Amino acid sequence: MNTPILSTRAASLTLDGNAGAIEILKDITLDVMEGETLGLIGPSGSGKSSLLMLLGGLEQATSGEIHAVGHELTGMNEDQLARFRRDHMGVVFQSFHLIPTMTALENVAIPLELAGAPDAFDRAQAELEAVGLGSRASHYPSQMSGGEQQRVALARASAPRPKILLADEPTGNLDGVNGEAIMDLLFGLRDRHGATLVMVTHAPSLAARCDRVIRLRDGQLDQEAVSA
Repeated sequence: MNTPILSTRAASLTLDGNAGAIEILKDITLDVMEGETLGLIGPSGSGKSSLLMLLGGLEQATSGEIHAVGHELTGMNEDQLARFRRDHMGVVFQSFHLIPTMTALENVAIPLELAGAPDAFDRAQAELEAVGLGSRASHYPSQMSGGEQQRVALARASAPRPKILLADEPTGNLDGVNGEAIMDLLFGLRDRHGATLVMVTHAPSLAARCDRVIRLRDGQLDQEAVSA
């Protein structure tokens, strides 16, 4: 693991609030190696999710640079960023973000169809089977439990075989049993596809499974709380 697949250089993020500008992230310099699993931890409001959004091009850095798979994200517009995520990244959120009017199969097939895959539905079915939901392909999100919906979200994120998986509190809305199952599936999908995984979590058991853990505090990397 000696090739950075994600990197930030003096990246900062400032957002406008009711009381004026709020500095969310301050001068973040970080390398994530190809094939690595990196956990982002820290107290609420420390900037963990914001850093994940910068790495995924879902937020634009106010200053500094973000590089992913050899491309500089800070120079891309929204359409370019969307295409880049489609081609290189899978994202899993705490809230499942499934389309309620589509079946599980259709939800998983969406990114494949957008990428022009001729076998989108066959691959989507295979991904559902990989997360134990092959028999639920025709069900809608409202007909599924929270754990099942997160499994669909995992299948959707992994279906395009992304180089990078980003996960923001993937077990945050689940009970302990379902959370453990999602953890196993997430790491299994990473292993199966050889993806780099960056994950925000409050769960010590989940952070312990990462190759490296970085703590954020007040929008900065806590250099005294980095583990390998």
